[in-house]
Amino acid sequence: MNTTLTAIPGFRVGHWTNSRAATGVTVILCPAEGCVASASFLGPAPGTREAVLLEPQKKVERIHGLVLTGGSAPGLAAADGVMRYLFERGIGHPTAKAAVPIVPAAVIYDYLLGEVAWPNAEAGYQAADAASEAPVLPGAVGAGAGASCGKYLRPVPTGQGSALVRAGEVRVGALAVVNPVGDVYSPDGRLLAGHGDRAAWLSANLRAGEHTTLLAVGLEAPLQKSEARMLANAAQTALARVVRPSHTPWDGDAAFVLTTAAGAPAPLGVLSLLVQEAVEQAVMAALG
Repeated sequence: MNTTLTAIPGFRVGHWTNSRAATGVTVILCPAEGCVASASFLGPAPGTREAVLLEPQKKVERIHGLVLTGGSAPGLAAADGVMRYLFERGIGHPTAKAAVPIVPAAVIYDYLLGEVAWPNAEAGYQAADAASEAPVLPGAVGAGAGASCGKYLRPVPTGQGSALVRAGEVRVGALAVVNPVGDVYSPDGRLLAGHGDRAAWLSANLRAGEHTTLLAVGLEAPLQKSEARMLANAAQTALARVVRPSHTPWDGDAAFVLTTAAGAPAPLGVLSLLVQEAVEQAVMAALG
């Protein structure tokens, strides 16, 4: 039974992993008509591409894929390959001359566990080509290959994880790439990964731009971009429950919400609860 993001019809997920260098890319593909999407960014150091298009007031309503990648800023080049993959298939925002794929991307800094290496455009293309409706692989694969937590003291390997929650016929899936400076806890307060060392945190000498958790939340319910933005904020709230401290001056946390809009309407209050539950479970799933 699939209990990950890809259990929601229309979403496909693929990976490219360089285990030796501890880096990789995870690609989420939307249905051909795209997904209504928005995002929330907390912390001063997010590494992104096409993020401004996700603002509720911007004209483009739908995206066609989402790239979560390692390799720090150079890793954003993986999105070029995903765009080529979609362009070859005529998928994208309609324009006078061609369909232009809209593919936002976000990156983590993963050099601490591996090499100074990053996924390139070909890696992104291969991840898109491998995308399927199979359950999302957890752990040190794709964008989670070099992810870690607890870096205020020393990095502890984490990974990526995915989860699906439901209330009746309403379903929400989430995928998390867990790479914070802080530690990972269960919602009831148990330390799951990291150190739980307050004294070490208070004396840490940290650098911005090396710590980021990436969240992608998938839904079926019809939403406006402004509503997707509200749910992205809810996803960030859930992250703060299971990553402590979170949204620090050294993190660049990114939460994306995408909906196929192919399902029945659902109250925003219900969706907010399910988004938060899915994010919490996806973060824990990343730990294996």
